[in-house]
Amino acid sequence: MELDSLARSEFAPQTTYLNTASTGLLPARTVAAMGEAVAASAAGAPTDMFGDVETARATYARLAGVPVRRVAAGASVAVYAGLVAASLPEGAEVLVAEADFSSVVNPFHMRGDLKVRTAPLDRLAEAVRPGTALVAVSAVQSADGRIAGLAAIREAARAHGTRTLVDVSQGAGWYPVDADAYDFTVTVGFKWLTTPRGVAFLTVPDDLGGLNPIFAGWVAGEHPWDSCYGPVEELAHCARRFDESPALFSYTGARHSLALVEELGTERIRAHNTALADRFRAGLAPLGYEPVAAPGSAIVAVPGLGHRQEELSRAGIELSNRAGNLRAAFHFYTSAEDVDRLLDLLPAR
Repeated sequence: MELDSLARSEFAPQTTYLNTASTGLLPARTVAAMGEAVAASAAGAPTDMFGDVETARATYARLAGVPVRRVAAGASVAVYAGLVAASLPEGAEVLVAEADFSSVVNPFHMRGDLKVRTAPLDRLAEAVRPGTALVAVSAVQSADGRIAGLAAIREAARAHGTRTLVDVSQGAGWYPVDADAYDFTVTVGFKWLTTPRGVAFLTVPDDLGGLNPIFAGWVAGEHPWDSCYGPVEELAHCARRFDESPALFSYTGARHSLALVEELGTERIRAHNTALADRFRAGLAPLGYEPVAAPGSAIVAVPGLGHRQEELSRAGIELSNRAGNLRAAFHFYTSAEDVDRLLDLLPAR
């Protein structure tokens, strides 16, 4: 299906929506599936929503490029970053990027007995050193769309025996995710993967990365329905031991959102999104604005324009004010006309 046909059939925004970096729009198929599941539950005949969790997990595994046994299903990045933080030994050094998203970095600070060191994003790879236990970074920065030099970070980490945790929340769905290249990746689904809130995924290595399943409940059992009472006698032998009890209605919708992303293909979505982002960047220059340098990103942040977010919202254009930047995010339901409408409403300097 062509992207413009898809936008008409699956999405019906009442605004010029350029805010996917905050929250993605829900496809019509997702909304319909959730409505049916809610109605069935109200009627006392609930659908197999645990089956929806497994379908969503399997689809995400294909998108991330890892076997399904390496994917845990949960609800938030902070919980999974906290799981990684809790599994580090006392005094371990963790390297993070300056001003990265709080859900990625704060769990390590909250331990209190870890050595958390910060470096600029563009110097993160060279800041990895002997004794660094973990480097944690977002693949794409939330505040301004800058893309981390993941290849260099990965090589530096390998050279020093350092583990890697990459948050792909601002990339999964448009930026190619190779979860197999890192020890751990995390993502929420409600942005570029267009799922409802309450969906998140963690990927782990085959050896499970030494993580301690400290919040394991009955769903983390090898046989969940036999693990409902007392201590779980046998944890799942795969990443499912790190599952949170799922937000079932969200996962019922998520399976359809993820199927849509898989149907379109990340490369196709990426080409569409970045072409629109480049159109916006090119249109800013004649107006006298210079966006944050983030080549190849679907997110464009314009310094000094964040204060205009509210007036643009009143005009029917949805964006974000992040760190003083006016942040625009372009996805497969965005058109060239949307870009041009935004440019028309920005005053020249």
